[in-house]
Amino acid sequence: MMLRKAVVLEYARPNKKGKKKKAKGLNAKERRRLKIFQLKPEHQKYELFLPLHELWKQYIVDLCNGLKPASNPQMIQQKLLKADFHGAVLTVVRSKCPSYVGLTGILVQELKHIFKIITIEDKLKVIPKRNSVFSVEMGDFVTHIYGSKFELRSSERSAKKFKVKGTIDL
Repeated sequence: MMLRKAVVLEYARPNKKGKKKKAKGLNAKERRRLKIFQLKPEHQKYELFLPLHELWKQYIVDLCNGLKPASNPQMIQQKLLKADFHGAVLTVVRSKCPSYVGLTGILVQELKHIFKIITIEDKLKVIPKRNSVFSVEMGDFVTHIYGSKFELRSSERSAKKFKVKGTIDL
């Protein structure tokens, strides 16, 4: 009789050979070391990004239902707030740093605080969003982007609800 005695039963777990481990992504240090998000100098050519610009124009026309002159500008601006601008031709209209004003190029990469654009002279320019105003031309429609209000990643911006606030001049 085994009253008040601990009994240890041996149990071996069956091997789960079918279950694979999930691949783990790279951390920030590894991404910097591998230079994943850096554009190589041989790929910094304006002509290489012209097809991306054509795709972006089609995307904006589809997003805004044709960009007709009779379209409601407020509705178009609400859709543009959440749009992806990779491939758009951006022009710096105003900036705290006067050397950025007048720069025009195709947006190659958008990060949280900067836009990377490639100019017609095949130069990659890094422009901070803060204290800058950008213009985007889509056919007959021209809109201005206040970079200080746009300081989000494009993926975060698409899910954000924007509140109507007055703009602050530079």
